[in-house]
Parts: sequence; C-alpha cells; structure tokens
Amino acid sequence: MLDSFLTLRGVVRSLRIYYGDRPRRDRMDALHARFLREDDLAFDVGAHVGDRVASFRRLGARAVAVEPQPALARTLRLLFALDRGVTVEEAAVGRAEGEIELKLNLPNPTVATASDDFIQAAEGALGWEEQRWTRSIRVPMTTLDTLIARHGEPRFVKIDVEGFEDEVLAGLSRPLASLSLEFTTIQRKVAIAAIRRLENLGAYRFNAAIGESQELEHAEPLDADAVVRWIESLPIEKNSGDVYASLDPQLLRPR
Repeated sequence: MLDSFLTLRGVVRSLRIYYGDRPRRDRMDALHARFLREDDLAFDVGAHVGDRVASFRRLGARAVAVEPQPALARTLRLLFALDRGVTVEEAAVGRAEGEIELKLNLPNPTVATASDDFIQAAEGALGWEEQRWTRSIRVPMTTLDTLIARHGEPRFVKIDVEGFEDEVLAGLSRPLASLSLEFTTIQRKVAIAAIRRLENLGAYRFNAAIGESQELEHAEPLDADAVVRWIESLPIEKNSGDVYASLDPQLLRPR
C-alpha cells in the first residue's frame, strides 16, 4: 500500500513539474524543431511522463515512447490514448534482447536506473543526497536496432536512462540522423563513452544544454574531443544536461 502511494505521488509530482512550465515547453519545441519535421519519426528512450513525446507531437512528428516502469508506461498510455501518432513500448533498452533488473526510486521515478554504478556514484554526491532506490523489478529489454526494425528509422532519438546511455547505444549498429543523450557530472565517463561510440558510428558533431534549459551552450558545433573536454571541465554543481549529436552540423548552431 505504501509503495503504491509513493508511486502515485511520484508520478503526480512528475506530471506537475514536466507539464507545468510553459516557457520550458516553448524552448523544448524550438530545440526539437531543429531535428524534426511533420510526419518524421522520433524515439523517446526513457520517456518518463512523456513531455518530450508531447513536444514531438506538437511538431507533427510521430513518436515511439519507450519506458520500462509499469506505472509510467500506464501513465503514457492514458495520456496518449487517443493519439494514433504515439506508440508505447514498455521495455528498457540496452545492448541485447532479454531482461534486466530495474532499480526504482518511488518518490522520484525520473531517476529509475538499470545501472548499479549510477546508484553508487549518486550515493552522497552533491545534489543527490535524498535519492534512494528501494525497489527492484525485472523488466524486458530490447535494443535500438530492434525498435528500428519494428517501427522504422527515426530522425531523432532522445536517450535519458540514468547512467545506461552507453548501453543503449551499444544496441545500435548504424548512424542515425540526430540524437540526444543525458549526461551527469557524477558519471561523466558514461557520457564520454557514449560520445566515443557515436564517433565510431558516424561523422557526428555535438552541442549541449545544461540542466533543463533547452538552450544550446556553444556558438559552433563541437567535435567529439571538444565536447568530451567540455564535459570533463564542468563543475560538479552543474549536475546534468543533454548532449546533442547530429550528422548535420547546421542543426547544432544556435539561432
């Protein structure tokens, strides 16, 4: 009973945070509009309560929302029940098909993770002091290659999976047009490994946004070495953000 209450409260808290900020929504749409046009396909890997999915749909793009947490997958199905442009996949994404253990943070479902290293890195870290992962469940795991075979090749993929980003990209065998992936200052090495993996897949250029700003930091696109140096230089209190990667450098220039 207590777990159910904490889960519900966590979901409601997330809905309030991620749908209640109109300026943030407008910035998000402007950023995603760089990568997506009407009827393009986008994947949201780690969809949470679907604010990115909602942004994709406002731009007219179709969306596959990939979310392993049962309570959040149910929430996504309710939110987009009447929208035929959204497909919900209740699964984690990694390097291979199968199952994986997912660690749940019931009061804050946005930081559920399949990475033990992420939990260890968060323990006692600045900004993470109150986070606790108290439940674990087994969930199905798929790959980006499988999702592409099932739904088609996306023009944009957003990846936000709390320290599992490089594992997600390990299940991708081809370059895609554009992607974003979360980084944290408590686990820079994960983002750096993911950037190097993208570098090996294609001629990507990079930019980045701090936190939930939805605003690109750099006046010109960066190569892999430069964005790695930038991540390494960030002070710990910057906490997190997103790296944007594209095969078209023009999409990464601030407007």
